[in-house]
Amino acid sequence: MLEFLTRMKLLVIEDEKKTSALLQDVLQREGYDVECMYDGISGRDCAINGEWEALIVDIMLPKMSGLDVVAELRAAGIKTPVIMLSARGEVEQRIEGLDSGADDYLAKPFATSELTARLRALLRRGAAPLKAKIKMDDLVYDPASREARRAGQRIDLSQRESLLLDCLLSANGNVVSRRDIITCVWEYDFDPGTNLVEVYIRRLREKIDRDHSVSLIHNVRGMGYRMQILP
Repeated sequence: MLEFLTRMKLLVIEDEKKTSALLQDVLQREGYDVECMYDGISGRDCAINGEWEALIVDIMLPKMSGLDVVAELRAAGIKTPVIMLSARGEVEQRIEGLDSGADDYLAKPFATSELTARLRALLRRGAAPLKAKIKMDDLVYDPASREARRAGQRIDLSQRESLLLDCLLSANGNVVSRRDIITCVWEYDFDPGTNLVEVYIRRLREKIDRDHSVSLIHNVRGMGYRMQILP
């Protein structure tokens, strides 16, 4: 159980009352102060008007979907970590949830121990010291703002794409394995057996290397990926 001098506040936006009650009970026993909302509009307003350490948001909500809730929060500049819940666990749905601005995604049914572990990982990440800007060729990445620029042009990255870029750049030209990427970006200690890494590498490469004569992201067959300037 976590112990805090001040209990950390979590907001759960989930319309299934039994699930909400279960999450509230589990998280309160972990040491969090938990409030529940049961529709998208009320949840959005509560998220905007309150101060929360993290949000747990179901996708299928009445009045406003969880995807729209998170997208509106991000558009408003609210960077509170979000774990998204959904009964649909296909890769496409996971990517849709992450692209809306969520930091992590859990498919129902899930073990509450996995939820609390991922929540702790998100909160640790938010408390981690910020690193200095990283530069490679004409690419500059600022971990503090998660902003990337190439040749002076700003590159619009999702949160997961930013974490992936940070992971590759921080390797300083060394190969990063698929498993290490999963651990670094999604903080899983296991391989979920999907093509999530390949999908995100492809999307990041499209944004970083497209329209540039020098490619920075490279596949090392059978080993993983690296960022380097090839002669």
